[in-house]
Amino acid sequence: QVQLVESGGGLVQAGGSLRLSCAASGRTVSWYHMAWFRQAPGKEHEFVADISWSGGSISYADSVKGRFTISRDNVKRTVSLQMNSLKPADTAVYYCAVRNSGGPFSWDEYTYWGQGTQFTVSS
Repeated sequence: QVQLVESGGGLVQAGGSLRLSCAASGRTVSWYHMAWFRQAPGKEHEFVADISWSGGSISYADSVKGRFTISRDNVKRTVSLQMNSLKPADTAVYYCAVRNSGGPFSWDEYTYWGQGTQFTVSS
């Protein structure tokens, strides 16, 4: 079993920056890939970013590429998402997710998910 707890949500103005963090505990073997998803009101879960255990494989959604940076610290068991040049369209609940292998970047392809943290960008 893996437990994921997100933090860092809140309110920020457009153009600003924010950093989200996710603390993981439980079975290490399930943490090979850690990712962030988001869900805006009335929409499906959307892939944001994914990072492999070593950090050697990183992927981003086109909508955040160049603005968001995913990173992880395997000693602290955390994954972070630095978000810059924020837009109102980035407003959503952000979720941390993990799985034990690579694959398609869709919500159902991950094994464990956190409870999410709300993040709002005001215009």
